[in-house]
Amino acid sequence: MNSVAIQGIKGSNHYLVAKQYFGTEIAFNECLSFDQLVNAITTENCDYGVMTLENTIAGSIIPNYALIDHNKLTIVGEYYLNIHHHLMALPGQTLADIREVCSHPMALLQCKQFFKPFEHIKLVEDVDTAEVAKRIAKHQLKGFAAIAPRIAADLFHLEVLEDDIQTIKNNATRFVILRKRDHTKHNKGKYIQGSSLALGNQHQDDKIDKASLKFELDHQRGSLAAVLNVMSDCRLNLTKIQSLPKIETPWKYAFFVDVTFDNYQDYTKAVAVVKIMAEELKVLGEYKNGRT
Repeated sequence: MNSVAIQGIKGSNHYLVAKQYFGTEIAFNECLSFDQLVNAITTENCDYGVMTLENTIAGSIIPNYALIDHNKLTIVGEYYLNIHHHLMALPGQTLADIREVCSHPMALLQCKQFFKPFEHIKLVEDVDTAEVAKRIAKHQLKGFAAIAPRIAADLFHLEVLEDDIQTIKNNATRFVILRKRDHTKHNKGKYIQGSSLALGNQHQDDKIDKASLKFELDHQRGSLAAVLNVMSDCRLNLTKIQSLPKIETPWKYAFFVDVTFDNYQDYTKAVAVVKIMAEELKVLGEYKNGRT
């Protein structure tokens, strides 16, 4: 049985992703912060971790890129989850009874428009969507509601007051599957041991067709454009680029990119060339594109 660290508790979106990615035969390590999640992978011998990286509404969760890099984690897979936010409370209550709604800041941001007509409701940031639902049920908190996935209402015996209250209905979040870097083994470019491909969720003859890279460049004019041209010439499709400042070196930046490709050899050629051009190049993960 694989152990999987998730941000949040059972009933959260991380929990849903872990269940859908790995199947039912897993043991959960519930973490109330991303720092705790990383610690569970690096020191508590969790086999895997599930971490949010970006959302179609809120954009990138920038600190998580640094957590992956600094803690020597590798990305072995990804999963895109359509987000559905539901308002839930103790049975028998209505919206008129609710005085306070608590949830994760991201959930509150994505549902803010729904609450505009309800001036009597106070929105309060909390650590996790499902954890709030669990707390309301445990302490029988009347007048309080949570924003959480519907599975949380089922787990904690709450009543859903309103379905799909997110402002933008086409709302998706990208999650990555993490592991210690030294536990990852390549198999002739076909798949990564320990990913969903090796666990049987997908066929093992599915090839790796996506990678996450980090590189640093000097301050010469056109250096970034030159690297991007190499990727284009090698038939890589750039799907994401994110810059992060290097705290220890003012005005110095690292670039995190995601690329997809049809031919693994095209990718390895691009990596070899960029390694020469960049001051530093690090492969953060090679895995199956979750959107194909």
